[in-house]
Amino acid sequence: MSGDKIIRGPSEAARYVRGRRGAVVRELKVPESVDVAAVRRKLGLSQVGFARRFGFSRSTVHNWERGRRSPEAPARAFLTLIDKEPDAVERALKVR
Repeated sequence: MSGDKIIRGPSEAARYVRGRRGAVVRELKVPESVDVAAVRRKLGLSQVGFARRFGFSRSTVHNWERGRRSPEAPARAFLTLIDKEPDAVERALKVR
């Protein structure tokens, strides 16, 4: 992000709040549900391997897959990213 964009950001936000045009608004849609088992299987991972690779506990993955619990919105967003761009997630989270 360039410095100009950072500087313009607060001004655009203020215009948006005041109802003026010209502000750039981006909305992202977090899915209502994610098939965790399908995402995991697509990557060829066990529950333990999936949990370790992406920072979940094994019990969380197990409970999601068994329907005992459902991922909250931030986890659904992360799971969607894992599903669509697993390599990008791994690069971003890689321990250096």
